[in-house]
Amino acid sequence: MKIFYSSTSPYSTKVRMAAQYAGLAAEAVVADTAKDPAELLAANPLGKIPALVTDDGLAVFDSRAIMNYIDRQSRGALYPRNAVKRTEVDVLEATADGICDCLLAIVYERRSRPEDKVYQPWIDRQWQKVERALDHLEANMPRLGKKPNAGHFALAAMLRYIELRFAGQWQRGRPKLKRYLTRFEAVFPDYAAFKD
Repeated sequence: MKIFYSSTSPYSTKVRMAAQYAGLAAEAVVADTAKDPAELLAANPLGKIPALVTDDGLAVFDSRAIMNYIDRQSRGALYPRNAVKRTEVDVLEATADGICDCLLAIVYERRSRPEDKVYQPWIDRQWQKVERALDHLEANMPRLGKKPNAGHFALAAMLRYIELRFAGQWQRGRPKLKRYLTRFEAVFPDYAAFKD
């Protein structure tokens, strides 16, 4: 089994952590999406990461589709069976992934355009969404027991990414979020392997 990834991609980090936690042995294969590697395109015609390819050649792409695949293969390691709790986990994962969507929109706006063409109102709008969602998470911190779920992995991956790209710009007034990764690492000690 292979997971095509980039070390900075929060979606890749989420999937790789979850696979390791669930006990799925998967070779991590770095993929430079800017170069459209043939092996990645064979797995995902969109050329996006993460993409998972099973031992029998099944290609699964989009991080949530991969998370669900991992959950099925591990007989429920990532998502609760109870419908109410499952919805809570789904919403947490969607919130963390949505924050990453906004953060990436900012990064790509700055990276893809000449400085004089960067559209600051677009960046400001994305950052407003990030701020609202972070405040929502701070006010509604998910309970983190001994068994992390898909939402916990998504939140950890998002916080790793926001600190990577926006260090010092998000912590003020959010002490619970600031402490989350320390708490997460206590229940998922392998997190240290995904810090770099």
